[in-house]
Amino acid sequence: MHRELSDVTSFDDDHETLVRDMVATMYAAKGVGLAANQVGVDLKVFVFDCPDDNENQVTGVVCNPVLLLPEGRDRNLEDEDEGCLSLPGAFTSCARPDQSHVTGLDHHGEPVSFIGDGLLARCLQHETDHLFGTVFGDRLPERARKKLYRQHQELSANYPDDWPVTILADEALIQR
Repeated sequence: MHRELSDVTSFDDDHETLVRDMVATMYAAKGVGLAANQVGVDLKVFVFDCPDDNENQVTGVVCNPVLLLPEGRDRNLEDEDEGCLSLPGAFTSCARPDQSHVTGLDHHGEPVSFIGDGLLARCLQHETDHLFGTVFGDRLPERARKKLYRQHQELSANYPDDWPVTILADEALIQR
């Protein structure tokens, strides 16, 4: 989880299957986003289904993302609870910019662009981080990071060792 992944260069049937499986896994795990390395794949692709600040549900696939964040006076940090399917059950406060803009390619190789605020902004940042080797706990002060990992250890017995990979696509359809 702590290394940059490879760019997506092929948008073939295998890639389409990967994206479909990732979406099913995300829904089954009740997440709002999922990066390829969370299911053991070394490619820069993430999927998401997340509300913005206006409660509009935004869904998408982003390959080879480029994250743009506000700078200077336009940069406002929101310190909100954040969790991760790689640390199931563990949540802690994490400061992130309240807006983000991600560009990249969709699962067909066509250009996409998503601008988000609130939870959507956080999700776009979180999932892009995964693809470049950063887990959200890495963004925390040492004491908060240790507390997060302790919380995860206490809850880890409730989840399979290869979570969220063990989730089946059929379960996602039933739980959705």
